[in-house]
Amino acid sequence: MPPERRPFLAACVQMRSGIDRKRNVEDGRALIADAAAQGASFVVTPEMTNVLDRDAKRLFAHLPEESALDEVEAFAAMAREFGVWLLVGSMAVKVGERRAANRGYLYSPHGEIAARYDKLHMFDVDLPNGESWKESNVYRPGEGAVLADTPLAKFGLTICYDVRFPHLYRALAQAGAEVLCVPAAFTRQTGEAHWKTLLTARAIENGAFVLAAAQGGVHEDGRATYGHSLAIGPWGEILAEAENVDPGVILAEIDLGQAHEARARIPNLGLERAIKVLTIKA
Repeated sequence: MPPERRPFLAACVQMRSGIDRKRNVEDGRALIADAAAQGASFVVTPEMTNVLDRDAKRLFAHLPEESALDEVEAFAAMAREFGVWLLVGSMAVKVGERRAANRGYLYSPHGEIAARYDKLHMFDVDLPNGESWKESNVYRPGEGAVLADTPLAKFGLTICYDVRFPHLYRALAQAGAEVLCVPAAFTRQTGEAHWKTLLTARAIENGAFVLAAAQGGVHEDGRATYGHSLAIGPWGEILAEAENVDPGVILAEIDLGQAHEARARIPNLGLERAIKVLTIKA
């Protein structure tokens, strides 16, 4: 029997990050402060909180490595100031010549970096409306999954396009994740088609809470993101949802007993079998 943890209030911060990193930090701070003022003890921001820019030349003109990235300490200071567990969904961080990581940071209420996670799956797609995305041209994928065991809960850290790879979430849940975090910058087209369905499926199939803080609206670099941040319960119930694309905060109570109850009802995590595919030529 897992140790009992008290329910806590979680917040998803919805943003519309642009190309000015300093302004994005200021915008994020106001929303994080709002979440903390409403009683949240865990706050998650979207993918690419610090900068959203598809112009690689412009991005790298002013993007430093982690040791010189002012945002890293700025968000640490916010976690300390507001006394919250703060998951900055991801930030662009230079890791080589014209190469960046799409990296999430989990801060403790003391402002310490408790965990880092680099996005595993690169969004390399050509969409029907003519949009083309090749994240692998700029970003270096991570090398493994990350589970953060905190006093609040065991959090599985993922980012955006990862949500289309269910084996990642199954691995995190089987390792003990009770809350799956999916900060994102979903395109408007794919969001309208799949956002809620994919996130709800990840919650149901793993008996886990899902917290998905999103970017929303038309950004300075021309892209349009879907918004509609979501908090979903382990039985697939919608706990909170942003009604539109505007910046703001949604809140949901996280009672881990509900996750353990859902897994007791449908114990699929412990009953999974290795699959061997037999191909028959007919």
